[in-house]
Formats: sequence, structure tokens, C-alpha cells
Amino acid sequence: MDWLTDAGTPAEKLTLMVVAIVLFVVVMGAILLAVDRPKRIPNWLVVLGFVGPTVLAIGFGLVYPGLRTMYASFFDRGGKNFVGLDNYVTAFTQDQFQIVLRNTALWVLIVPVVATFIGLVYAVLVDRTRFEAVAKGLIFLPMAISMVAASIIWRFVYEYKPNQPGVNQTGLANQLLVWLGREPQQFLLNAPTNTFFLMAVMVWIQTGFAMTVLSAAIKAIPDDIIEAARLDGLKGMQMFRFITVPSIRPALIVVVTTIAMGTLKVFDIVRTMTGGNFETSVVANEFYTQSFRFNEQGFGAALAVILFVFVIPLIVYNVRQLRLSEEIR
Repeated sequence: MDWLTDAGTPAEKLTLMVVAIVLFVVVMGAILLAVDRPKRIPNWLVVLGFVGPTVLAIGFGLVYPGLRTMYASFFDRGGKNFVGLDNYVTAFTQDQFQIVLRNTALWVLIVPVVATFIGLVYAVLVDRTRFEAVAKGLIFLPMAISMVAASIIWRFVYEYKPNQPGVNQTGLANQLLVWLGREPQQFLLNAPTNTFFLMAVMVWIQTGFAMTVLSAAIKAIPDDIIEAARLDGLKGMQMFRFITVPSIRPALIVVVTTIAMGTLKVFDIVRTMTGGNFETSVVANEFYTQSFRFNEQGFGAALAVILFVFVIPLIVYNVRQLRLSEEIR
């Protein structure tokens, strides 16, 4: 595999890209040719042609790196001395990393619930209104912005300058405080509230996703169910509680678990806005810091494994709930 790492110049990288494209075209051409001539080629070979590349890609791109990461987590920074569970003990016992785990747990518990709640309320309020398309477009716009760009925008919002006569606040949030007669705040420096201000960025981005999915689910509720509920005298909050929420339960589960998994892996926002300083670091950011800044390969691998373990319950819950919803139907 050295030839992959040796391709450093633009010309070499371009050549490697062209070779990869040509190989892809040749393989796909062979597969399509096999499909067009089923009498000459056995069915098992056709299946192998379709499934084989996917299995290889998953094996070399996901399974093998995952196993290598788990293996490396039991060794020291150089990968030579076996240290057993020492890296995991450090992650769960040292005060610095306990703060990291606490922050990660707060992100996963708060962001999905708040973003989903706001998205659901917004979807219900604008459903079948006159300016529905415009209202939904505005709330969905942050989804079109990268995490880094959104973080930079919110860094300007939280920007701080000492409150001195004749000095205008650069940050919108602090300028609002000054207009209200309050002192400007160091939003990103004061722990632990700075973590919640970082969460606001993720909520701002993910609310549009939640609103879009839940709005589609609301529109899919059969009209006869709504009419029957109205004939039974349900209105307002009763309609929302007894008809809307139960009807869109599968969509709610998908939205909450999807946002939770994305939040669990949050990196860009923390890295861009605080660099993980001031007690704002999370597991994904700490994994990067330990592995690439401090060259603690073993400890970084342990953090990656911990992150993977945290994701598994969310995936299992998502799959089980979706299967349960299908059985109910």
C-alpha cells in the first residue's frame, strides 16, 4: 500500500484518480455485460460481481480500520508496548476526560430533544399556512451551511469586547445585552455555560432537518383520521397529543436518533469555536487532539472505540423501534 502514500504531488494524485475511475468503469462494464448475457455466465457469478465490490469496500474501509483501532487502543502511544485497559481507565477516571464525557452526554441528551421539539412545533404551526414554503425554506437554510461556516457565524454572534464608552460590541448577542443595560459576557470562555452556547449552534442547524422530516410525516397522516378526530371533538392540543404525535412516531424516532448520532460525533463546532478549550471538549474532538496533536495513538484509539460503543445503542434502538412500528402497521 506504499504506492498510495507516495502519491504526493498533484500530478501523481491526478494519475491515481484517473486509474481508479478507469478501474471502476471496467468493473461496472464487466458487471453489466454479465447481466446482459445470463446464459453464458452463472447467476452466482453475477451476484458476486454486484456484492463483491461492496463487501470489499466495507471490509477494507470500515471493518479492517475498526479492528485495527480496537487493537491499537490496548497499546501505548508508539503502538509497541501492551498496556491493556490503561487507556480506557484513564479516559474514565481522569478529571479532564470526565469533563469530556460529561459534555458529550449533555450534547446527546439535550440537542436531539430540543432540535426535534422546535422542528415539530414549527412544522405543526406552518402546516397548510399561506406562506408555508417560505417559512420552511428559512428554517431549513442552516442545513445548507457547513458546520465550520455555521460555527464562524456564531463566533461573531458571541464576539466579546470590553464594555467601554464609545466601543461598539462586534457580537450581536453582547450588543443586545448592552442595549438592555447589561454587561457583555464572555459566552465562549465561561464554563459550563459555554457548552450550552455551542449546543445552540447544533440546534440551529438540525432544527431544519427535524422540521422537514416531521412536516412530511404530518402531511402523510390520512385525512379520514383527522376528520374522525374532529367529529369526536378533538381540537388544538388534544389533536396534537392524540392524533399527530402517535401518527408520526416512527418519524420522530428517526429524527431523534439521527440527530443524536450526529451530535455524538460533533467535532467541527467545538473545534472551530473553542478548540476544545475552556472545558468544552467532547469525545470526537478529544480523539483528534490526542491522536494528531499529542501523538497519543493508543489513547486516541481508545477514545474512538468509546465513541463507537456510544453509537451502538442508538442504532439498536432505532432499528428496534422501526421494526416495532412496522409490526403495528
